[in-house]
Amino acid sequence: MLVVTTDGVPGRQITGALGIVRGSTVRAKHVGADIVAGLRSVVGGEVKEYAQLLAAAREQALDRMKAEATTLGADAVVAVRMETSTIRDGASEVIAYGTAVTLA
Repeated sequence: MLVVTTDGVPGRQITGALGIVRGSTVRAKHVGADIVAGLRSVVGGEVKEYAQLLAAAREQALDRMKAEATTLGADAVVAVRMETSTIRDGASEVIAYGTAVTLA
């Protein structure tokens, strides 16, 4: 499954738009990671525990979006965007969305 942030796929012609597809996940912080992150925030630097959590959430959201596109019979998803929002303290949603298309 091709996934691009552009409105088209270079070198390919879009033959049909199948609709918007999306994938999302909600992740909560882990108490152990919170303690380590709290200590790390005192000395500064990257909070690796949260970076890893969000990286995994982005991958899962993209995988779910691609799965939805596959069900529609898409060859690609164009104009892909990702957003993150806070659901409540300690929990964030990551959503990936775009337009499922068929290609020539």
